[in-house]
Amino acid sequence: MDALQLDTVRISADKTYLEILDQTLLPNTVKVIQVRRIEDIREAIKSLRVRGAPAIGVCAGYAIALTASQIDTDDPIQFREEFLKHKAYLASSRPTAVNLFWALDRMENTMRAHLNKPVSKIKEILFAEAQAIRDEDVSISRRIGEIGFGLLRHGDGILTHCNAGTLATAKYGTATAPIYVARERGWTDLQVYCDETRPLLQGARLTAFELHGAGIDTTLICDNMASITMRRGLINIIFVGCDRVARNGDTANKIGTSGVAILAKHYGIPFYVCAPGSTIDMSLETGDQIPIEERAPEEVTEMWYAQRMAPEGIQVCNPAFDVTEHSLITGIITEKGLCKAPFDQAFEKLGFGR
Repeated sequence: MDALQLDTVRISADKTYLEILDQTLLPNTVKVIQVRRIEDIREAIKSLRVRGAPAIGVCAGYAIALTASQIDTDDPIQFREEFLKHKAYLASSRPTAVNLFWALDRMENTMRAHLNKPVSKIKEILFAEAQAIRDEDVSISRRIGEIGFGLLRHGDGILTHCNAGTLATAKYGTATAPIYVARERGWTDLQVYCDETRPLLQGARLTAFELHGAGIDTTLICDNMASITMRRGLINIIFVGCDRVARNGDTANKIGTSGVAILAKHYGIPFYVCAPGSTIDMSLETGDQIPIEERAPEEVTEMWYAQRMAPEGIQVCNPAFDVTEHSLITGIITEKGLCKAPFDQAFEKLGFGR
């Protein structure tokens, strides 16, 4: 199945519910769930039914438009207060991916800009803004893909980590976008290696699923096989996504990404982060300020196993993300261009954070 034909999240034709591709069931089951209540939408984000920073942003835009449409009042001030309650509730679902807050803030700004209009009109405008977020995400991913494609050579071996593919966005992905652009241009000699990405196995369940389904030459490796794969000369370039970028270029991405960057530095392999402008948080000076989500211990000890694979009562540390220091990053690919150190100056030159 070609994942480019799948929608991660979309609004129904009558705008009464969201359709979400349940990524917790992949790769064995492709199922779209329908969610109407804000509690169910929040659960879908929290439980990773919808995941990936750009896709979470798209979902958040649709979600707040949908829940705002359910507010039963014609008073703009009361509408605003109810909107802000819904926004705060959705914002509490996950702490690290800045796209969640970026999209919700954008929707709030849209709401406030039109408070002089009838509530019914404001609701229409919010749906239009949510759709604009989705459409822009497709365009942004495509542009990142084109820039990343320019870094590829025929026959390259590409390593990626976690899933920053079309399943993490509205289409194309970020880290996989250069690969999809290469496919569209007839390149058939690229070899992609997917880290499995413990403990949630996004590389095995999602990236391998979508690339293999697209007919791209794909090999799955365990996370701890990355070093020997690099040492054997099989990797020429690395593309990863990210959930938040600090002003100095430190990036937060799925746990294990910083280890890949350290290995790449050792073996002299270029390491690129694919980052939509919405993930760049110029309010944070360094990656030390990025909040790191801690998830349930059961993801490490029990998930995916027929029987528990660790002693009962063992302590578990399960951070969902780590921070890759900017000194390990060859370049950050944004939709506006390729940024290199010093990253703060590169971001400012492209207009991010204004």
